[in-house]
Amino acid sequence: MTVIIDTGCANLASVRFALERLGDAPQVSADARTILSADRVILPGVGSAQAAMVQLRERGLLTVLPQIQQPLLGICLGMQLLGAASEEGNTVLPGLLPFKTERLKAGEQPLPHMGWNTLTPTDHPLFAGVKPGDYVYFVHSYGVAEGPLTLASTQYGQRFSASVGRGNIMGVQFHPERSGPVGARILKNFLELKA
Repeated sequence: MTVIIDTGCANLASVRFALERLGDAPQVSADARTILSADRVILPGVGSAQAAMVQLRERGLLTVLPQIQQPLLGICLGMQLLGAASEEGNTVLPGLLPFKTERLKAGEQPLPHMGWNTLTPTDHPLFAGVKPGDYVYFVHSYGVAEGPLTLASTQYGQRFSASVGRGNIMGVQFHPERSGPVGARILKNFLELKA
């Protein structure tokens, strides 16, 4: 069973429909027992880090997230929420992974970084069958620098992590549910990961 965490700050329907198109039957829940008994967990998010932290706190999810042992995928803001801190509102985050989210240094290009951009994936099971130069869909103004946790990178004024991860915890800065066949492949890869 896949559980999509009801963060109160995400378009849960589009993620659910994308998984259903792959033959999965995900459950949307903010219940700790349901989340912790799932085979895999997705943490979606849109909007600001501060607003998301308020929602997570109000729903009692800040104590649940560190207990997740099964594969966990953060999407967009959900990826940023896996880190320790965000420059956006100087927000302290749950710290499942040791990274900081910073405002993108986009140069003369507009923020948010919105639209299709290419991936440079590493050899990680989440990106099996995804080629360098494949396109995915982004909407964000903050990002994570490249580093030891980077699973895929991209370029928009600067190079940054399009995906991060370690162990059972993974995140993608882009929206796989809005990224056509490439995004569907990444979600399918996630569904096939074993705890």
